[in-house]
Amino acid sequence: MSRMSKQEKSWVFYDWANSAYSILITTAIFPLYFKAAAKDAGLAASTSTAYWGYANSFATLLISICAPILGSIADFKGFKKRFFAFFFGLGIVFTLLLSVVPSNQWLILLICYMLTVIGFGGTNIFYDAFLVDVTTEDRMNQISSKGFAMGYIGSTIPFIISIALIILSQQNIIPLSVTVASQAAFAITALWWGLFTIPMLKNVQQVYYKERVPNPIANGFKQLFETFKKIKLYRPLFLFLLAYFFYIDGVNTIITMSTAYGSDLGITSNNLLIILFATQVVAAPFAILYARLADKFKGKTMLLVGIFIYIVICTYAYFLKTTLDFWILAMLVASSQGGIQALSRSYFAKLVPKESVNEFFGFYSIFYKFAAILGPFLVGLTAQITGNTNSGVFSLIVLFIIGALILLRVPEANSIQKSNSISQ
Repeated sequence: MSRMSKQEKSWVFYDWANSAYSILITTAIFPLYFKAAAKDAGLAASTSTAYWGYANSFATLLISICAPILGSIADFKGFKKRFFAFFFGLGIVFTLLLSVVPSNQWLILLICYMLTVIGFGGTNIFYDAFLVDVTTEDRMNQISSKGFAMGYIGSTIPFIISIALIILSQQNIIPLSVTVASQAAFAITALWWGLFTIPMLKNVQQVYYKERVPNPIANGFKQLFETFKKIKLYRPLFLFLLAYFFYIDGVNTIITMSTAYGSDLGITSNNLLIILFATQVVAAPFAILYARLADKFKGKTMLLVGIFIYIVICTYAYFLKTTLDFWILAMLVASSQGGIQALSRSYFAKLVPKESVNEFFGFYSIFYKFAAILGPFLVGLTAQITGNTNSGVFSLIVLFIIGALILLRVPEANSIQKSNSISQ
């Protein structure tokens, strides 16, 4: 960290901040909280898992529709930070609301969760795009990966506090019910997210931009249309996005559905929380390792390695029966989860024209978000039809195979950069 600039540190610290949401709300405590609320309301396990998948799909659909045009508008001076702050505020407010909505209102909880997904996802569009503003191209792999590593490390702190509250309440050591302890965890998440976002809001500014025009919204649509007209010039870049669409779908679905999956297999809540904590700790050094190997063997090669590991994960998940099996599965995920996400972000950032980076990260986001629609829906539908969550997870293997086959056709980064220079 001492070798990083103030802007790089501030940008990295947002990963430290928002990863508390990723682990506590998306992956760990809230899914268990929702599953318990749904069970108390009389919903079958496979049905509540399906609703969880549908909710994630619908929320990501809404933000996906807006992503490209928001990105195009954000390329004008002063808009990127405003959009970042708006979605950040939305995410914080509804994360706090999760801590006060009664636990017997499972539908209201699910709606509030969907709004947190929109806030979290919308913020990340502009956060990712700020990567080009805070560092140089030759440092992007390292800074992007350090962001993910810091996220994994930072998220363990509120995670430990939250787990401690829940376990102590379960054992009647503290005078709190498990419900209240879980709600306290949601409040801790919002406060952690908000506190460590302050450096990002204070120190990171939009460096690359277009000068404002009288009607930025209309011009944003116009610029988006112009980009579509020149899509052939960006063919390698969009080919990469197509590959990304499929493989990141599988990655995100495994992250989003993992706790519900483990719960359906009969793994206790305490075991699930401990496994998820271990996953965060192991994932941090592997994210850094992926960046170093990418500098040596090229980013595309390491992306293919990550995809192969996820194919192994999906296959193993089909036969998973015991808690030990789930441990093995979690460690496999930890070995590649951060690396494949960080390298995808930095690989893409190197390819796009910097003055139009928000527009292109809008496309990046829409591929990311639309990818998050298909996977959870596929798992939910398969689990509901077969009554077996294992089959739902195994179905994701198709997404990884398709993603790998398309990625193999993407030229190396230097070829794509030449294509970009021609288009400009």
